[in-house]
Amino acid sequence: MIKEILKLGNPRLYERSEEILPSEREDVKIWVNDLHDTLMDFRKTYGAGRAVAAPQIGVHKRLLYMYLDKPCIFINPSLTFPDDETYILWDDCMSFPGLIVKVERHKRAVIHYLDENFKPCEMSLEGGLSELLQHEYDHLDGILATMRAVDNQSLSMEQMKRDF
Repeated sequence: MIKEILKLGNPRLYERSEEILPSEREDVKIWVNDLHDTLMDFRKTYGAGRAVAAPQIGVHKRLLYMYLDKPCIFINPSLTFPDDETYILWDDCMSFPGLIVKVERHKRAVIHYLDENFKPCEMSLEGGLSELLQHEYDHLDGILATMRAVDNQSLSMEQMKRDF
């Protein structure tokens, strides 16, 4: 079901999400369907969108959904960084369409997570994929890209980029 995406300024976006328990396995299926439908609807409307975090639709659980060429579900993810190399880029967000923010992100990351079967997994990320999952992971901790702006002149009203 398509859900409303919480927008910049909504206090619920700044809340830290809770871990998902194995007893919530059936709920995860519902949340993933809602995340998928919401992401696809956003793509249809804005022509952009690769991933969404559960808190963006009001579900304060540690759940990320990414759809590039196929769906990928991240339950209770954690990030580590193999080195200190970073880069600066313009970032956008489904919670503030039309606004882009210049942020600094790690060039490489490793995400540890449970898949939809609660099996432990790990994925090495680099470049755009590393940035994307750092962005989504921040949502789980109530952090928005606007809070990571590199300075007070790093906000711009621009069209979201097509990136899928």
